[in-house]
Amino acid sequence: MKLRVIGRLVQIQRVLLKHGLDDFVRATHLYRPLRFLFFLSPWMWLHRGRNAPRGERLRLALQELGPIFVKFGQAISTRRDLLPPDIAEELAKLQDRVPPFPASLARRTVEHSLGRPIAEIFAAFEDEPLAAASIAQVHAARLSSGRDVVVKVLRPGMKARIERDLEVLYSLAALAQRYWREARRLRPSELVQEYEKTILDELDLMREAANATQLKRNFADSDLLYVPEVHWDFCRSDVMVMERIHGIPISDMTRLRALGTNFERLAENGVRIFFTQVFRHNFFHADMHPGNIFVLADDPQRPRYAAIDFGIMGTLDPRDQHYLAENFLAVFERDYRRVAVLHVESGWVPPQTRIDEMESAIRTVCEPIFDRPLADISFGHLLLRLFEISRRFNMQIQPQLMLLQKTLFNVEGLGRELYPQLDIWSTATPILREWMRERVSVRRLMKNLWRQLPDVVESLQSLPGLLKESVRRVHEPQTHPEVASMNQLREALRASARRRDAVTGASAVLLAGLLWLAWHPLAWPGWTLTAAGAGALVAAYRWL
Repeated sequence: MKLRVIGRLVQIQRVLLKHGLDDFVRATHLYRPLRFLFFLSPWMWLHRGRNAPRGERLRLALQELGPIFVKFGQAISTRRDLLPPDIAEELAKLQDRVPPFPASLARRTVEHSLGRPIAEIFAAFEDEPLAAASIAQVHAARLSSGRDVVVKVLRPGMKARIERDLEVLYSLAALAQRYWREARRLRPSELVQEYEKTILDELDLMREAANATQLKRNFADSDLLYVPEVHWDFCRSDVMVMERIHGIPISDMTRLRALGTNFERLAENGVRIFFTQVFRHNFFHADMHPGNIFVLADDPQRPRYAAIDFGIMGTLDPRDQHYLAENFLAVFERDYRRVAVLHVESGWVPPQTRIDEMESAIRTVCEPIFDRPLADISFGHLLLRLFEISRRFNMQIQPQLMLLQKTLFNVEGLGRELYPQLDIWSTATPILREWMRERVSVRRLMKNLWRQLPDVVESLQSLPGLLKESVRRVHEPQTHPEVASMNQLREALRASARRRDAVTGASAVLLAGLLWLAWHPLAWPGWTLTAAGAGALVAAYRWL
């Protein structure tokens, strides 16, 4: 292990002890040989801050340790149902109340990146930040056009600090990979790699601006989510300017109640937004803690979400997306055998896994939960229970799903805080069913065929050239000794023409059937033509 990594581990140890978090030290086996050195240090006994509440001590330690630790605190703070109230209350302050860096430094960064004095860019610029988080802080401003905006400025030195802690994570993952029996299944190195991509992308504010623009386009015609407009002329890798949202922070429950906000609708819409992003758009906001969410309550009975901070966005491979949707529906319908089969088909468990045994194990976990009222079922708790059976069946962690699992966990926690009776099952099921129907619909098939049409045309256009090249090579017997005579060539060309005509004819019949179905889904001629064309196309390809 590198000296730099060891030094950072020692520093982490010192910070934990400084804030009186002895239990964390005792639970960390790597630190046990070192902790006595700190206990013997007079400085440590004079500065341990034991008088402060434990939640405050934990928050201060995470702040001092840096952005990766702050983000961990942000993530778990969204699950108040899983944390003691005092700790949840303190960790919630990490969402947007991290100590800011000086406004003078923020001004210098903006002027350096945009190449002009702030007075020439903004009619007004507030030195007191609206919010300060682990990666950046946000200042209110007004453009010369009079539009209210926010200016997001990256914290200085972030990349170096994050890379240092990533090096520590990689070293710990390598040790785990070497000495920990569970490492092969839990894949710690791959998890760190996935996290590295996520957090380094967050340091590029141009990428965040592009993410915001895409998300705004996805919800352009929706009344579920509002995404602020990006002012591209004032965006750089360390500075971003976007429309200011004048909404109510979702954590301000007192104000929302005073307005008479429909919390049931608000919580259900949060679930709809999540599943719409994941399955319909395949582009989801993966940092949905309360500090990044506002409520537009002009009509309290029809409240609308507004999102900010688009540094962490997630996408899924189409195969993972399909298996996840199938798994969700199977769990919702209590089809445990289907869940087991899907895990094997997706490769998430070894192929030799016995379906009946896994089905029984899943039933054992799920049935006690489903016997409770739907409103009392926590999807987060269900996931934790399902993880309990993963070791028995050697189920591998899927690093590519890490962001999705974290986001789902947070979304449900937020929804239940807004409306404890939230029924995530009945809200999500119609969205998933509709998406599954759309995937196999004739309209989707036609859309995919239309999208691939240029490639098909290009391939057909290259066919004469390929035939010409074949003729040329026949006249060079030394390169193709298998072609013995011109008669063989003529026969080969005739066979090729017949095959081509067969494929073209079958494709035309299939296309005619699909077009018929697109306009008349229940008409029998369309289904007849489609079936005939598909069968002929299969036969033609076998001939080929």
